[in-house]
Amino acid sequence: MFNFNSTFISNSMLKTIIIDDEAHVRETLKRFLKKYCPQVQLVAEAESVVTGLKAITRHHPDLILLDIKMDDGTGFDLLEAIDNIDFKIIFITAYEQYAIKAFKFSAVDYILKPVNPEELAEAVQRAGEVQQEEYNTRLEALAENMKEEGHQQKKIILKTLENIYLMDVKDITYCESDGCYTKMNTADGEMIIVSKTLKEYDELLKDQGFYRIHKSYLINLKYIKRFEKQDGGYVVLSGDEKIPVASRKKEELLGLFEKLAD
Repeated sequence: MFNFNSTFISNSMLKTIIIDDEAHVRETLKRFLKKYCPQVQLVAEAESVVTGLKAITRHHPDLILLDIKMDDGTGFDLLEAIDNIDFKIIFITAYEQYAIKAFKFSAVDYILKPVNPEELAEAVQRAGEVQQEEYNTRLEALAENMKEEGHQQKKIILKTLENIYLMDVKDITYCESDGCYTKMNTADGEMIIVSKTLKEYDELLKDQGFYRIHKSYLINLKYIKRFEKQDGGYVVLSGDEKIPVASRKKEELLGLFEKLAD
């Protein structure tokens, strides 16, 4: 688990370090930062976990652009070696579906290689805006999710106007669309309203045991108690919530019932 520091980082100049084992990637990042990110002050670059740790100790950065896989280890090995994380991180990675899913669940910024300058500028802007305490909560979620084998994510970040929730995915019973918002209903009866659409959560959760049974509802299959045929058909969840089933989804849902029973 990473060690965190809750120091707030201001949205002024961001002392930044690039850590990547590919020289051409570092050069590209430097060029893009100079052209598109005026709030960045590049103070060092490094090509490995060892040299990256030395640069962090020396310069105390606000932001690190961090490669995931390097010759002497990973970006996560580097973070594990730091006593207190008091900076933001934008991960730089080649396409790896599992790792990217973990970033999305944890709301931690990543950029795919080859680097897109617009995506880099947006990620840097977000890094300057988020408080360190909130960011460390996201990193905590990422640390948990990167431990998971296969494709099952353990933690998800849910952000409302008032709070940041570090939620166990298994504790979400169903999601309900509310325009541009989604109501996340939990096993303990809490409802968390987040400013993302149901479509976004459908993409995120569909391979985590969730199923879109209606245009307005996404359910966690583990909480289904029964399917009732009357009134057009609906499922009853373990908390006795009744969720309508779209007519075109009934046959597929019943097929899922059979698989769950095996």
